[in-house]
Amino acid sequence: MQKSDGMNYAPKGKPNAVVNNGEFIFAAIGLDHGHIYGMCNGLLEAGAELKWVYDPDPDKVDAFCRKYPQVIAAVSEQEILQDTAVTLVAAAAVPSERWALGLRVMDHGKDYFTDKTPFTSLDQLAAAKAKVKETGRKYAVYFSERLHVESAVFAGQLIEEGAIGRVVQVMGLGPHRLNAPSRPDWFFKKKTYGGILCDIGSHQIEQFLFYAGCKDAKVASSKVANYHNKDYPELEDYGDATLIGDNGATNYFRVDWLTPNGLGTWGDGRTIILGTEGYIELRKYIDVARDPQGDQLYLVNQQGEKHYSLHGQVGFPFFGQFILDCIHRTEHAMTQEHAFKAAELCLLAQQQAVRVE
Repeated sequence: MQKSDGMNYAPKGKPNAVVNNGEFIFAAIGLDHGHIYGMCNGLLEAGAELKWVYDPDPDKVDAFCRKYPQVIAAVSEQEILQDTAVTLVAAAAVPSERWALGLRVMDHGKDYFTDKTPFTSLDQLAAAKAKVKETGRKYAVYFSERLHVESAVFAGQLIEEGAIGRVVQVMGLGPHRLNAPSRPDWFFKKKTYGGILCDIGSHQIEQFLFYAGCKDAKVASSKVANYHNKDYPELEDYGDATLIGDNGATNYFRVDWLTPNGLGTWGDGRTIILGTEGYIELRKYIDVARDPQGDQLYLVNQQGEKHYSLHGQVGFPFFGQFILDCIHRTEHAMTQEHAFKAAELCLLAQQQAVRVE
């Protein structure tokens, strides 16, 4: 049996509607990455109504409509953008095309919610910043490895409560299974996927900024390599980086496409958060050779040691908060500044990376 590569990772949680039926309507455009399903699941569970879908590939649309039979297949992107009832467009387009779609969405008076990575160049980021300023619309990003993982949500709550004191270092490990035959052509082209630090590294940088409470950081060092996939010369199957936050906190993360087939899930994602009064370890997707269920959190602080098994216990508050932010023009789920800063830093880490041969 072929094991998942994470492309279609689409968490489900407990419905927790923050709006009434028909009060918040969204559409999906761009089905190039399976994360669109997780994005839609989260919005639907928070009470949003999914009205439209569009992608130029009819097979992708057919699969989406089977998953969400209530949705209408649009004949064009424009049909959706011209529908004034639609408040938000969720999208998982090819990474290098995400920014341009976002600009079109915002030009039509709608908020935009894109899969990570939101940009593959600093010029794209600059254009999006200008458009947000011009239109007042949101350019939100689905950083799923924090927003759609219950142990990661709970870690944020523990930190906010002061369970480990001041956060001084975050270490993130983000391995993924490659499963190359399942991947589309754009996945192997540097121009379209942006590089490993730009792509899956964006999760790691975002969670560092969040957990450590940084508004900015500098990239101290970064490296990329293609160790094991020479048939795909533009692929980077390894990357790491070290960052220093504006408040003195530090970050090291490693991402790779080297997950062995023997692992029971697509990647053994882990995060260790060190504070002045304790530390937290997250085993996000599996507890290797012990428990196939993810969302395991270990807390050690001055009061002792604790283990939390959190699957189905915490939920995903981001989506409800985000819907209310779109309605009330607030920024409780995630600030625009934070989303853009995480994007900027992953682009800089990629741009500055030493290529290891």
